[in-house]
Amino acid sequence: MSKKLMWLSISILIITILLAACSGPAPRKQVVVVQQPPAQQPPAQQAPAQANVPNPGGPGEAINLTGDPAAGADVFAKCKGCHGDEGKGGKANPGSDAGTIPALNPINPTLKGASEKEFATNIDLFIEHGATPAGSSPARTMPAFGDKQMLTAQQIADVIAYIISLNK
Repeated sequence: MSKKLMWLSISILIITILLAACSGPAPRKQVVVVQQPPAQQPPAQQAPAQANVPNPGGPGEAINLTGDPAAGADVFAKCKGCHGDEGKGGKANPGSDAGTIPALNPINPTLKGASEKEFATNIDLFIEHGATPAGSSPARTMPAFGDKQMLTAQQIADVIAYIISLNK
């Protein structure tokens, strides 16, 4: 396994843990495959299947938009209940392997990637499709804000810009 593929796999798993939690009990048995679209990554370098990542899919339209960090701070108000003020994290998530909801500030460095576009894509995947953290029965899961049309593409772009600004 190439080093890049290994880091991508680890990044996807860590993002799942970092953004898990804002919606209630996770489904009992859910195993899905996360795949990158062919235009972004050749099939030979696709990430392997990941357990507990609901609603597989690629990045949404938000990564093609310019986000406004100030507007994103307002959108982030929906995230504070789980991720805390300014994404500081630390809130309990019983039943998850980590035991807490991950911080977004500072975010795990493996999620940043080689470029700001890669960082935005990593964050977008979780905001778009949600996530269920690893564990026997996590009390909180990340809702699929994009798939369920809870946020517009522009709102997602704005909150991504805000999270990136917290990590500069």
